[in-house]
Amino acid sequence: MKIAPLVLENRWVRLEPFAPALREDVRAALDVDEAAWSIMVSTAYGENFDPWWDGFVERMAAGRDTPYAVRRLSDGRIVGTSSLHDLFPQHRRVELGSTFYHPVARAGVVNPASKRLLLQHAFDSGIIRVEIITDGINARSQAAIAKLGAVREGVLRRHKITHTGRVRDTVMFSITDQDWPTVRTRLDERLAAFG
Repeated sequence: MKIAPLVLENRWVRLEPFAPALREDVRAALDVDEAAWSIMVSTAYGENFDPWWDGFVERMAAGRDTPYAVRRLSDGRIVGTSSLHDLFPQHRRVELGSTFYHPVARAGVVNPASKRLLLQHAFDSGIIRVEIITDGINARSQAAIAKLGAVREGVLRRHKITHTGRVRDTVMFSITDQDWPTVRTRLDERLAAFG
């Protein structure tokens, strides 16, 4: 099984698989808010952008990752990224992550609209489990993931080392194919509030 790198679109966002023509727009969207990057496992901030981008493109070519530039349709601006990555075809499992939004796109419709598209694409592709993980110290991210309707499964202690060298605990959430109808309905209701 694989997850095809298709353009995904709804009323609010268009998710475009990474392509050379998007590189500089993605760089501009991500080269902000150094403090937010400080707790990430990897960083696309500043001089780190090129190896970060190149790594995603290589993994996309290998069929492991499907990274997307997130275009806000209200103004056509690339405002961030998100991806379906670390695909395990034999277990029909994928991680939804590597999400970062420019500050102008946070706390609005962009994240739930993007997650709605990515989750639908994953489950339509035959995935039975989508994992969403975040840093144990990132309370804002944990709240956003829970608001999606994902199930908090626990904490993986000393799970990853961030690009700054800090050993982090990881909070694990998931949405399964059995959860998806309920999660989808909640997301649709939430998006309807944006008109």
